[in-house]
Amino acid sequence: METEMAIRSATMQVTILLLVAAGLLLALGVAGVPASLPLVVLLLALAGGLYLTRPDEGEVGFVVGIDVDSLLDSLWLAPAIAAAPLVLELGATPEEVQALGGLLGLAGMANYFLRPAYLLAYGLVRSLGSGDKQVNGR
Repeated sequence: METEMAIRSATMQVTILLLVAAGLLLALGVAGVPASLPLVVLLLALAGGLYLTRPDEGEVGFVVGIDVDSLLDSLWLAPAIAAAPLVLELGATPEEVQALGGLLGLAGMANYFLRPAYLLAYGLVRSLGSGDKQVNGR
């Protein structure tokens, strides 16, 4: 059961990080900011600032079944995730920056909708592993 909660928490964390990164790129695109090296440096500096100002563990706890502490602890990764596609596409126009944000959002939602598949795969592996123990008499 503990592993199942870890899977749920990790997939939700990845989903939220991708959606926040998508929101950053969408906002930059709407503001008319093209992809450039200074923008990548700015996003990485934002990631560094968020890393240095992370809250202490255990301040918030669980809210609606979501481990908010782990989300806040890893929120610094969102600007770094947003910077990654910009490095690959440094000459992108603001519209292309928006499109990259849309792709990150799509990846985040795909991860969210695949959560049941992850849990199903875990359940199958767990049941196959426990079935093997019963056959061997352990």
